[in-house]
Amino acid sequence: MLRHALRHIPRLTTRCQHTLPALDYDYKALEPVINGEIMEIHHSKHHATYVTNLNAGAEALAAAGDDVSKVISLQQGLKFNGGGHINHSIFWKNLSPNGGGLPTGELLAAIEAEFGGFDAFKAKMSGQTVGIQGSGWGWLGLDQSKRLVITTCANQDPLQATTGLTPLLGIDVWEHAYYLQYKNVRPSYVGAIWDVVNWEDVAARYAAAL
Repeated sequence: MLRHALRHIPRLTTRCQHTLPALDYDYKALEPVINGEIMEIHHSKHHATYVTNLNAGAEALAAAGDDVSKVISLQQGLKFNGGGHINHSIFWKNLSPNGGGLPTGELLAAIEAEFGGFDAFKAKMSGQTVGIQGSGWGWLGLDQSKRLVITTCANQDPLQATTGLTPLLGIDVWEHAYYLQYKNVRPSYVGAIWDVVNWEDVAARYAAAL
């Protein structure tokens, strides 16, 4: 009797759960460029919420089956929360308490060849990032022809999924990334963040994408 009943209980399957990545440094390690309070809230609250909502959306998508209307209704949430998880996972690695300065090797050579020098590159990326209307991200990416490209994405749109560019360096300009410290002066935040850019990580992403 029991065996007969168990045959009618759906099997539980183990699904891959996205997790909040640990930082490679303490929350206060990027001070004075980004203070510890911002980092803790940004990582443990904002990024954690994207992960929670992404997992919930993925479960709902799996349960939707062939219900096309339900699948379509879930797409925006999956894009937003999935993009938030992808973008921030790159962002934390793009930063380092030992960062700043200039890149070296092939990455520096490519930047100089494409933008006419590192200072010109920095000015262009800073300008486009500061100029984002509302919330979003400034990106250095690599296109299909292996050329460096500076662009921006709105909200949490993930660079590769929305543009086809491979992400190398991202700058988060959502207000939660800087407002507690820099208030409404976004240019000061973007100007300062170059002092903690982890060029080793950016160079590794560049080499892997070539």
